[in-house]
Amino acid sequence: MHKKAFQLIVDNTSGVLSRISGLFSRRGYNIESITAGVTADPRFTRITIVASGDDEILDQIEKQVGKLVDVRYIRELEPDSSVFRELALIKVRANAKEREGIIAVANVFRAKIVDVGAESLVIEVTGSQSKLEAFLNLLSGYEILELARTGIAGLTRGVDRVVYIDEEDNKNL
Repeated sequence: MHKKAFQLIVDNTSGVLSRISGLFSRRGYNIESITAGVTADPRFTRITIVASGDDEILDQIEKQVGKLVDVRYIRELEPDSSVFRELALIKVRANAKEREGIIAVANVFRAKIVDVGAESLVIEVTGSQSKLEAFLNLLSGYEILELARTGIAGLTRGVDRVVYIDEEDNKNL
């Protein structure tokens, strides 16, 4: 079992995310992460899906998703030619004594303290999955009260593989 990240350009219509996730559910495919947001062109939404399985399953995922009516474009985001990021918000119990140590760890990871309460800190950290996992491991000595992760967002590097969809729905790479 291994993971692949897929980038989809889909019509920005209601229910599109439900139809895509429904395909995964019906087929018994596993979604590790899914993120979606409107593109620079408001007619389209960019979705990044990280799925796990063997090569045959991952190939089937790409083919099946590509057949959906709302999907205009799908491609695998190759790790060597793509940039991936994830955001996490972490609420940590922190009394006055613990606060300094938590802030020091956050500074090493270029994380931001976005909220300070009497007994807690909320930390925002952005980066690769491995960076987030390393940060969480260093916080393991503290009580994590809540954790929210966005999932992976990704883009290819450079301008060579940018996808444009014109008025007639022709894809230009």
